[in-house]
Amino acid sequence: MSQALGRTYDGIIIGAGHHGLVLGSYLAKAGLDILLVDRRLAYGGGLNTTEATAPGFYHNLHSINHFHISETPWFRDLGLASRVTYITPRYEFGQAHRDGTALVLGRDLEETVANIARLSPKDAATFREWNRKAEEMTARILIPERYAEPLPQAERDGLLERTALGREFLAVARRQPLDVVRELFENEHVQLLFLFKVSLFGTWLTDTMSKTSPMGSVIRAFDLQTGYQLCQGGSFNLARGLMETFIAAGGTFAPQVAIERIVIEGGRATGIALRDGRTVRARQFVASTIDVHQTFEDLVGRDQIPAALGAKLDNFQYTKWALFGLHLALHESPRFAAEKFDPNINRALKWSIGAETMEDLFAAHQQVMAGKMPDIIQFGSGPLSLLDPTQAPPGKHTSYAWHVMPLDPDIGEQDYESWKAEFSEKILDTWARYCPNMTRKNIIAQYAYTGREYVQELVNMRGGDIFMGAFNAEQVMYNHFGYRSPIPNLYYAGSAAHCGGAISGGPSYVAAGIIARDLGLKLWWKPWSARAALEGLAKAA
Repeated sequence: MSQALGRTYDGIIIGAGHHGLVLGSYLAKAGLDILLVDRRLAYGGGLNTTEATAPGFYHNLHSINHFHISETPWFRDLGLASRVTYITPRYEFGQAHRDGTALVLGRDLEETVANIARLSPKDAATFREWNRKAEEMTARILIPERYAEPLPQAERDGLLERTALGREFLAVARRQPLDVVRELFENEHVQLLFLFKVSLFGTWLTDTMSKTSPMGSVIRAFDLQTGYQLCQGGSFNLARGLMETFIAAGGTFAPQVAIERIVIEGGRATGIALRDGRTVRARQFVASTIDVHQTFEDLVGRDQIPAALGAKLDNFQYTKWALFGLHLALHESPRFAAEKFDPNINRALKWSIGAETMEDLFAAHQQVMAGKMPDIIQFGSGPLSLLDPTQAPPGKHTSYAWHVMPLDPDIGEQDYESWKAEFSEKILDTWARYCPNMTRKNIIAQYAYTGREYVQELVNMRGGDIFMGAFNAEQVMYNHFGYRSPIPNLYYAGSAAHCGGAISGGPSYVAAGIIARDLGLKLWWKPWSARAALEGLAKAA
């Protein structure tokens, strides 16, 4: 047994995913004696990179594309650039069509506008107009709010109402993203790629059909200055860099820790009780970065939480879909037939493949929401090793397909493993219609990884929810789950807190500032403030 569990710490953090590592690094650097525990031997959570198909082929089984990571306050504060390298591809989104055309959205405004104009001059003009506004909104509202404790709705709206930019941001955020995209663009292929860009993951509508988007997600579709990046060598390298930072700051990591409960004494959180009978004490705080039901139902217990928190747990919503991941080791990177129209389609970081019409999109969405297998194969992908050659052996390549489906699809009497193989072939058949080189001869090895597997490995992803909480208006911004719990000394710093799931570092970054201030620590960094950002917006106007 680890000797690390035999003494008392200033603080204990539960969960060694990226949130636990970010939170632990800040507080250890602030001088606290921090213990970070995880039930697994591995650390990093969804930052998982493994040789799943063949030696030397590195596959990111969960998290692949990271939004604007190298520009986040925590990446800079923790000096991670010296440990972790991020690649920012010139071409971010690509979509090929069966008529031989393609649409590629890159980082350069003139190039992107010209690409859209080949399909619709009117849509190109619309994009140019919205790009100017969106980049200012992103830089002055969306990003500052993303990494700050949200203001109460009335105060936030009041500050935004003071400026023309703020009023326009509110007007867009109060509308359904799907309606905004359909209203602004006339070309169906343009609409499809913009929905792919707005949604958190791909060619489905869950994220875009919410009645409003308080965080302003639709604005991201028009912004070229921020975007997705690729962690060189594989996503796990971000976890590695964070762990190195945490250990260098004096933190202690203990893996394979089976927690029975969070100890509550005198109404306060004072440590963790282990299943082997031992107790590890925390002098000042306990923080959880795992899902809210494990935290407050399993580890605290319904009998120790207020009724209001119990009701919040009962009403908490998870994303109603899971992912089917097909990971490929290849001789050649996928090459689109549409490269004749735009050769840059081959190098776009994120591909939307399979959906040709809005009707395709709606039909697939409705089937998945009904728990059925979608008839139309449509998935997200990308040329990982083409952009980052370190993820495959020299001259070889990796790619992937992420397809949305129910956690337990209706497959009748078919054996699950044979169904996985059959569905993988359907994905490859669809892929080959767009990329003629995606034949069986090009595939060295393949690995299918579905919700059934990953919910066993990462139990936080309840029901197959990779985000550990639905991104809807009822659960983001001022409606998020919260950082301070009703139990003194117990904090929450996971994906149910603002700014939500995926690899953002936002919840843990904000929680670090809150905990440090509550404990009266001298802050070595300057936490971002939403109030300061929005007041500055008004003053500048």
